[in-house]
Amino acid sequence: MVDNLLLAFGLTLMAGLATGIGSVLAFFTKTTNTKFLSLALGFSAGVMIYVSMVEIFVKAQDALVGAMGDKLGNWATVGGFFGGMLLIALIDKLIPKRENPHEIKKVEDMNSPDNAVKDPALLKMGTFAALAIAIHNFPEGIATFTSALQDPALGIAIAVAIAIHNIPEGIAVSVPIYFATGSKKKAFKLSFLSGLSEPVGAIVAYLFLMPFLNDIMFGVIFAGVAGIMVFISLDELLPAAKKYDEAHLSIYGLIGGMAVMALSLLLFI
Repeated sequence: MVDNLLLAFGLTLMAGLATGIGSVLAFFTKTTNTKFLSLALGFSAGVMIYVSMVEIFVKAQDALVGAMGDKLGNWATVGGFFGGMLLIALIDKLIPKRENPHEIKKVEDMNSPDNAVKDPALLKMGTFAALAIAIHNFPEGIATFTSALQDPALGIAIAVAIAIHNIPEGIAVSVPIYFATGSKKKAFKLSFLSGLSEPVGAIVAYLFLMPFLNDIMFGVIFAGVAGIMVFISLDELLPAAKKYDEAHLSIYGLIGGMAVMALSLLLFI
């Protein structure tokens, strides 16, 4: 149990701090590797969609049907699934579009003379951009932690998928913060720290959900996690991948992500 806890916290921390990789790419490369980002985002979406619908939803359903009976259990599973979607949709709705870290940016934007704004008065806006991603990543931390705690192999797959999608988020957060402050160091620091909301989500899950964790609680959480990850894939990852897309790479990445996830699940049977 202790080993699983350490693994779950470690995976969540790794996934969250991947925003720092995006910051590094933004500051130390001249051009955006759109082929890589399109393929990687599609791959991440494929992993999330497949594992959510084939593995996580089914485990939630099994737990809830076993605890509540066939009819109530199935209704609770579907309710938890769409409840997770509603939660992440509300978070997106509360983040103004301009500061939303999922608005696509490129490294080229960083080096554009027209964007070299160094106005200290914009620091508040830059800080809000970091806060926006922190709020958005919080439920992802809960998803990674609870998944890893229940099934370490599943947790690893989810953590990798979330880490991949946090890389372009790091770019998207660092660029506007740099515009606001004129400081690459501050942009990197705030973007990097914003990823800490994911391990914070894990700590909250451990402190407030673990004491009440029974089959019903587990089933509802897992159904909600499935809904959150499907929503993230359809609302963020695939549209972002298509914006970076070249020659249908995002779809190839999607299929590849599903295939890798399917193979890994078969190997653990």
